[in-house]
Amino acid sequence: MYHQGSQAYAKISLESQLAGATPHQLIAMLFDGAHSALLRAKIYFEENNIAKRGEMISKAINIVDNGLRSSLDHEKGQQIAADLDRLYDYISRLLMQANLHNDVSKLEEADKLLTDIADVWDEIAPHKQAGQR
Repeated sequence: MYHQGSQAYAKISLESQLAGATPHQLIAMLFDGAHSALLRAKIYFEENNIAKRGEMISKAINIVDNGLRSSLDHEKGQQIAADLDRLYDYISRLLMQANLHNDVSKLEEADKLLTDIADVWDEIAPHKQAGQR
């Protein structure tokens, strides 16, 4: 019963965050979600829990492919969007290989790349550009 209540609360909290988020914040939330899934996948690697590891890697791939890649604006972004598209494709392939070959180093490489992109994304946040906190 408690678990269901906490899940309902988390869902409402997430929905509230999404409703009030700017497009920039939504992308940041995608990076956070992918990173969280990869951290959990790494734990499942260590526990040799293949099913849960695969579930978390699939979740991260879904975020990368259906969230981050699909949000690219190739019209406005042109070269940077094309470069990010290729990088996201590479990250997805790394994650598939990590799961297929039981290779945690590929998972770590994908997470590092996503974290680096997320850090840059955070630096170009509109509030930082305006000199606000």
